[in-house]
Amino acid sequence: MTLLRPLALAAATFFTLGVLPLAPSAAATSATTASGAVSSAGATAAGATSAAAASLAAGSAGVPIADPTPAAPKKLFTIGDSRIEESSGLAKSHNFDDIYWTINDSGDRARVFGIDTSGKVEMVLNFNAEVSDIEAIAVDKDGFIYVADIGDNKANRDMVSIYTMPEPKQRGDVEKMTYHRYDFTYPDGAHDAETLLVEPGTNQLYIVTKATKGAAIYAAPPGPSREGTNELTKFAPAPPGVFTDGVFLPDGQQAVLRTYTDVQTVAWGETPTVVAKGATPLGQGESVALGKTDSTLLVGYDAKDSPVYQVPVPVKKAASPPSASATPKPGTTSEAGTESKKSHSLRWILIGAAAFALLITILTFPPGRRERRDRQAENARLTGQSPPPPHRRT
Repeated sequence: MTLLRPLALAAATFFTLGVLPLAPSAAATSATTASGAVSSAGATAAGATSAAAASLAAGSAGVPIADPTPAAPKKLFTIGDSRIEESSGLAKSHNFDDIYWTINDSGDRARVFGIDTSGKVEMVLNFNAEVSDIEAIAVDKDGFIYVADIGDNKANRDMVSIYTMPEPKQRGDVEKMTYHRYDFTYPDGAHDAETLLVEPGTNQLYIVTKATKGAAIYAAPPGPSREGTNELTKFAPAPPGVFTDGVFLPDGQQAVLRTYTDVQTVAWGETPTVVAKGATPLGQGESVALGKTDSTLLVGYDAKDSPVYQVPVPVKKAASPPSASATPKPGTTSEAGTESKKSHSLRWILIGAAAFALLITILTFPPGRRERRDRQAENARLTGQSPPPPHRRT
């Protein structure tokens, strides 16, 4: 029994100093976790009844808010001039805020029309060239107009041509524009095409072929020559679609390609990839140009009295916030319940340890007192002193 008392004290000390500090920590963790889970659920529930609360909850959780519904197409004007029978391209002017350049499809002579935002023809630029099938028009960052004679429905042309000319600085018709001609050939045979892209930063030229299958993007050599024929390089496969026009967005990182029925935002790179699509009003979609702002486009049609609509640039939608009924993730209510069970178990361990220590102490204390009295009596006998009087409880 002499050894039991120190063992009991050691056990009591172990559970008091070693185990006891774990309980508050675990309880605090459980409380914190449970509080976070309740707060999250509350924010989600509030979001179901209030748009503002939903935005706040999603934003604080780092979840992107879904993009709003795109604006509906808006008809801006109609190209009603009898000289423009088949508008086959559209390009925003660099020098004039309210002017868009357009050209006729095959069958017209070499000329460019400048129309204002009401559809009225303000300028006609004539250039003396023998053209075959003009299909696209573009304007670069320096104010040069590109007219692309690249149509080839029968795929039998030996080469295609692109004409460049500076935008006039004043309004009015020009009877004889100064221009340069650049001839190109494909590395793998003739192709029909209706899309010319001019990269904003470098003025790099790209042609996107028109085909139901196997269309591709071809790049012109940097700084093409006006002497001889320049060979195009196959840059990448084109995204799926029959493309009738296109334009780079101002940042040069994305382009928009037009089909008969929609517009597609394409992330540019080694493999251009469609990241978003937007429907356009019904009709034979033929042209696309930058709008008045970086987030809008103008789209036109191959028809007499062609309508021109404003549509938003298609953008990739952000992920939606998780719903309130989503399966709990680590760190939510399920984890709080687990930690609570651990804390409950620790409390029972502590209670059992304390009871055990108390029992051992009670059992070992009386024998310890008798041993002490015996030692005192033995000391008194050896020293000749009187033994201590017995201690009685009162």
